[in-house]
Amino acid sequence: MAMQRTPLLMSRLIDRGAELAPNVEIVTATASGTRRHTYAESRNRAHQLAHALADAGVGIGDRVGTFMWNGSRHLEAYHAVAGMGAVLHTLNIRLSAHDLEYIINHAEDKVIIADADALPLLEAIAGRIPSVQKVVVAVEDGFEDWHTTVAPAEDYEAFIAGKPTRYEWPAIAETAPLGLCYTSGTTGRPKGVEYEHRSQYLHTMAICMTDSMGLSATDAVCGIVPMFHVMGWGMPWAGLMLGCKQVMPHRFMDPARILRLMADEGVTLSAGVPTIWQGVKAAYEANPSGYDLSQLSRLTCGGAAPPPSLIRWYWDALGVEMIQGWGMTETSPLATLSRRVMQRAHIDLSPDEQSANVAKAGQVMPGLELGIFDDDFNRLPHDGEAVGEILVRGPWICAEYYQNPQPDSFHDDWLITGDVGKIDADGYVIISDRSKDLVKSGGEWISSVDLENHIVALPGVAQACVVAQPHPRWGERPVALVILDDGADVPEARILEHCATAFAKWQLPDDVLHVKDIPLTSTGKMDKKTVRAGLAAEGYKLPSLR
Repeated sequence: MAMQRTPLLMSRLIDRGAELAPNVEIVTATASGTRRHTYAESRNRAHQLAHALADAGVGIGDRVGTFMWNGSRHLEAYHAVAGMGAVLHTLNIRLSAHDLEYIINHAEDKVIIADADALPLLEAIAGRIPSVQKVVVAVEDGFEDWHTTVAPAEDYEAFIAGKPTRYEWPAIAETAPLGLCYTSGTTGRPKGVEYEHRSQYLHTMAICMTDSMGLSATDAVCGIVPMFHVMGWGMPWAGLMLGCKQVMPHRFMDPARILRLMADEGVTLSAGVPTIWQGVKAAYEANPSGYDLSQLSRLTCGGAAPPPSLIRWYWDALGVEMIQGWGMTETSPLATLSRRVMQRAHIDLSPDEQSANVAKAGQVMPGLELGIFDDDFNRLPHDGEAVGEILVRGPWICAEYYQNPQPDSFHDDWLITGDVGKIDADGYVIISDRSKDLVKSGGEWISSVDLENHIVALPGVAQACVVAQPHPRWGERPVALVILDDGADVPEARILEHCATAFAKWQLPDDVLHVKDIPLTSTGKMDKKTVRAGLAAEGYKLPSLR
């Protein structure tokens, strides 16, 4: 019997939540408290936005930029742009003016929807983004007196007012572009990754699987990962499909405010980078009786590997499972995922053994293929010992960059991830490092990630960043930058003694620098490129070279 060949379009998913759960809330943090819409209201407003964009000249395939925090209007933009067949280009609010100008011009955005508080960042490039014909401004408390000279501008609410609450979603090819997201540009110009309807449809289904994030219509989801970064890890799409409660922090990213929002709204699942969860941990420990997190069951952590000590703290202190995911802009982003129990054989593992599994990057998602390869692209065994470059392929993996050929990033139909690691006999991926962040000393590799995780496990240490520094004899040697908890006193000798319990003498950092902060990339990861450049600019020398 032949089956219907129905194209996999996001328009088939995005109205579902409102149809099944019209009264479930979408909550946005504001300066004075929260702002609330029901799914039915949000759907109607998204359809109105689609009409308004069409009336402004946006057609199928045109790029619509969003320059917004996580909030209900940003979700409406996801909904409207996807449904009408335009391309959602999520612009990173934390990028430099130089990169922002390049990205907007390269994508040729036709309209930008921007939060009013972010307008000054666009002002820096006013007159230099000729493709932008209109800016639609979403106004929150305290920014009612906005103005801009970036392009002809209109208030968001006035823009959609009076438009019909039903838009007939067009029939387009499932391979049509849906979204556009640029890499953070840590090496060279940012590169655009264009997502198809089909790829995001499949990715949305995958992240809702029980053995994945286990997203359900019964969840209250707080997406702290920015919606401008890799489609918010796909959770906005999943929320629209399922109709689960969505709680959005907007620009209010202070750990205490996040904790209050999660407690007040009964959040069951949240997602963010390790630096967020380290800050939330510190805020909770400062006032453990101030927040009722009894509804919270799991946290998804991505962007960088969380320290095993952090994974264990959330489980022991709060009974909250930390789920680690690994991926990148080019992988939509979820490629692997690790939970406390990923196989039936692991049910009886001890808590320590379960935590050790979560500390790994995880098992490859169904539908993807992942392997480790040597420098000549020969496959290496999955024995937990062989270390090689990680390559991945599958239906939601980037095959090329948007209008920017990069043949060195691909091998046949594989994406070369730039990550180095191994795969154990149970199929768990273990990331050793980014290839550019490994320390090569005397011809031997030292993992900066392993050193960082071990240092952070030492009481009194809040954060650690290990980078390579040039050495005339050994090529490179590791240096550790360390941030201490408030009031803590952990001298260099104590840190080195702690490292010596798990690492050989030649692997120990040559120097430990106590610092007040560590620069982060626009996506919340430690910016090791900037750290290395900063040390060079300051004329830093290893102790043995002074």
